[in-house]
Amino acid sequence: MRTKEETKAAAGVGTGAGAGTAAGDAQVPVRFDTKIAVLLRDDLEPWARLNVTAFVVSGLGTASAEVIGEPYADADDTPYLPMFRQPVLVFEGTKEMLTAAHSRALSRSLLTAVFTSDLFSTGGPRNAVDKVLKGARMHP
Repeated sequence: MRTKEETKAAAGVGTGAGAGTAAGDAQVPVRFDTKIAVLLRDDLEPWARLNVTAFVVSGLGTASAEVIGEPYADADDTPYLPMFRQPVLVFEGTKEMLTAAHSRALSRSLLTAVFTSDLFSTGGPRNAVDKVLKGARMHP
């Protein structure tokens, strides 16, 4: 089993065991053969932490299908997209810690995704999403 230091990366799927609980039964421990961890710069604003986390984990499902669960529906039979089948562990660290963790992740051939500062300046079509979220405010 890898230590916490060995499993931290910008966003990565490692082979260390993770722990959780089965849905509906908090007494039954679930062990995953993968671990999803996100390491964020400690100087990011809260909104940026959420944004970066969402972006870096988005690549993991395309690269590692076993971390994705099944599509599901609520009691009214409204269908929803599949999500990760396990928790996402979120850490913070200095710029130097991110650099070191990134090097360790690459040396262990862990799947990684990074979000560079240049990506904060990108944009795209958003009219439909803006209409859906009308009246909501961005997380602080």
